[in-house]
Amino acid sequence: MVKHLSLFGLVFVFSSITFPHSSSISPTLQPRPLKSFYPKNIQAAKSCPYELVIKTSCSSTTYTRDKISLAFGDSYGNEVYIKRLDDPSSGTFERCSTDSFQINGPCVDDVCYLYMLRTGADGWKPESVKIYGSYTKTVTFNYNKFLPNGVWYGFNVCGRASESAIM
Repeated sequence: MVKHLSLFGLVFVFSSITFPHSSSISPTLQPRPLKSFYPKNIQAAKSCPYELVIKTSCSSTTYTRDKISLAFGDSYGNEVYIKRLDDPSSGTFERCSTDSFQINGPCVDDVCYLYMLRTGADGWKPESVKIYGSYTKTVTFNYNKFLPNGVWYGFNVCGRASESAIM
């Protein structure tokens, strides 16, 4: 009986670690470059609202004039693509700042990937990107790394429930 309870306890603890009740991607998961990523420009019959909250690291450059693109989606192939998210004249993505963007795009189920593309010479270090949507669970992707120039860089945890914490 004691072994049964111990095994049950271990399973419970393991499932709590593997599937925590939070909305952020595992902090041990690191963003990666993806050289063969080509965002989709989907014209969906239904459009859904999203809010993106992007926090720039306090160890980033003072500001950036670089072009910042972003794409996120679900495991069913639905994708939201923003060709240019930044606005250099507005002070977007300054060091230690948090910027919010209201966007509309194709409806996605639970977001399981996010990639960002930086093009320019200034450099930029996002700390995190949080995505809110009416029809999707809120999710946070923790970067805290400088984005490489000219390479889609981010996360894909689609189909990997043990590394995603989207709950």
